[in-house]
Amino acid sequence: MFSGLARWIGFLTMTASVLGAVALVAGFGLFVGNLPAEESTLNRKADGIVVLTGAASRIPDAIELLAAGHGQRLLITGVHQNTSAREIARLTPLYARVFACCVDLDRSALNTLGNAIEAKRWVTERGFHSLIVVTSSYHMPRAMVELERQLPDVALIPFPVISEKIKSEPWWASTGTTRLLFSEYLKYLFAVVRMRLDPDFAV
Repeated sequence: MFSGLARWIGFLTMTASVLGAVALVAGFGLFVGNLPAEESTLNRKADGIVVLTGAASRIPDAIELLAAGHGQRLLITGVHQNTSAREIARLTPLYARVFACCVDLDRSALNTLGNAIEAKRWVTERGFHSLIVVTSSYHMPRAMVELERQLPDVALIPFPVISEKIKSEPWWASTGTTRLLFSEYLKYLFAVVRMRLDPDFAV
């Protein structure tokens, strides 16, 4: 009797594991399939722009949007404590004047949740009602769910930045890119689950 029950529990466990793995892989396929493959053209303006630090091209793209008049001010969130404003300004020397007048730096955020919390503080202080969000395409889903949680009454406009490596070759052709995307997918799932378990959380 007990051996039969054990076999039945083992079968159910194995079945659940297989179904879970299939669901995880299928979800990853949907996640990657929904990522933009090309840079988007932004035809809208917003009160402010926020860029989440990370990949090298995020900050220059955000400063170019600011210089083009797409927002009144730019928040660069997640700046390393040892990185000076001058070092960041060197990334876009043509826009030094715009950087000097209209860019704010946040050095306290250590992760995407921290980015969203600091963006909320900045938006609230400025009285902004719309925000352009600049980050890497693969990071955008997680950034948006975190920002939407913290800023439910603010219009968020995504501006995904696509890395040259992802542009130049299929993600499945590179082990490093596949690992990066799968890791981001797991972090996105964790963020979604965390929010469902604590639906009222917002700083």
